[in-house]
Amino acid sequence: MNVETLITGITQVVSAQGLGPRRGVAMSDIVCLENAALAIDQARFVWVGRAEDWHGQAASVVDLGGRAVVPGLVDPHTHAVWAGDRLADFALRTSGSSYEEILAGGGGIRSTIGATQSATQEELVALALPRLLALMESGATVIEVKSGYGFTPSAEIKMLEAIRQLQAKLPARLVPTLLIHIPPPEAHKRLSYLDQITSELIPEVANTALASAVDIFVDREAWQADEAERVLSCALLNGLGIKMHAEQFHSVGGLELALELGALSVDHLEVCRPDQYPQLAASNTIATLLPGVSLHLGIPSAPGRGLIDAGASVAVGTDLNPGSSPLFSISAALALAVRLNGLSAEEALVAGTVNAAAALGLENAGRIEAGLPADFVVLKGRDWRELVYLLGANPVEDVWIAGSKARTNAAQRMEGPK
Repeated sequence: MNVETLITGITQVVSAQGLGPRRGVAMSDIVCLENAALAIDQARFVWVGRAEDWHGQAASVVDLGGRAVVPGLVDPHTHAVWAGDRLADFALRTSGSSYEEILAGGGGIRSTIGATQSATQEELVALALPRLLALMESGATVIEVKSGYGFTPSAEIKMLEAIRQLQAKLPARLVPTLLIHIPPPEAHKRLSYLDQITSELIPEVANTALASAVDIFVDREAWQADEAERVLSCALLNGLGIKMHAEQFHSVGGLELALELGALSVDHLEVCRPDQYPQLAASNTIATLLPGVSLHLGIPSAPGRGLIDAGASVAVGTDLNPGSSPLFSISAALALAVRLNGLSAEEALVAGTVNAAAALGLENAGRIEAGLPADFVVLKGRDWRELVYLLGANPVEDVWIAGSKARTNAAQRMEGPK
């Protein structure tokens, strides 16, 4: 076999194998191949095995010098496009105000909406680019990015067009999601805004392929289940996937609706009850945990251990956003999931790779296998478990996307032509 690139000097290649998300006890099933090599051709893995079993020829050989390799990480939940900051909210929370109190008082998400509406598309791109590069440097090769700070159809479209523009600047794969975040503060405008969303915004997003899915925040201070049903049903009719922010602060029927409609994922789940675990386990919906929120807001963590023990399929994301999770590292999110959500190291790796890909409806990400895109993470250490062990230091040495060192490519793209 003749290939473009052979990667050697690998102490361990660690990955889940085979199609589909893992659930329950199967989330611990990973393959650890020692003294390994990877053969890459035309941006894909064409051979994975022990170095001594390779007998082909390679135009280029890259020796990693004794480091572990894991699949490219997938961040299934971010709000990376925003303007302004939430430092005033942070000061209020450290003085005793709750997230919901701040939101009800006009701060929180509403303050970010105002700043984002005022920003130009070019400003939003410039602000988001370093955030996405930080996620890449932490190991992310696929990153979901939501709108949701627009609040009008035109402003939401502006955010989604910014995400499309960002994709042209980054080697990482961006997965855009239209987020219907919160309702207008004026009760009499709520219905007319829903009308705009279903009659104008969702059809336009579907027709222009600006997003692959629609997400909605269902909670006491956000949308209610009957309103979410209207939005998500419209998304399905327009050929888009559906997702939901659910069970973050209160249980108001969101989870049950998401499962009934066949959502790709339900995200947050901090107040998910034990009687709901079997419902998730019996569904094809991914339970996406966001431990950065629990850490930053000081609220109870989602019951990852209970969900996995019940047989559910669990993913982990950063929820990178300015208010509830200013977390710029997917590897740190996985490390927090071990400590806060009760996942094992193996479960965290699966949650951040193949299961996170499934939460985005993707089958060609999150695994190291022949035939798949050559996306992988080179760790600094010899043992892959450092990925979820280290705190405060980046465990990632290099990120490869489509067979090339992605961080170098990203830096070159930022610099522009010479």
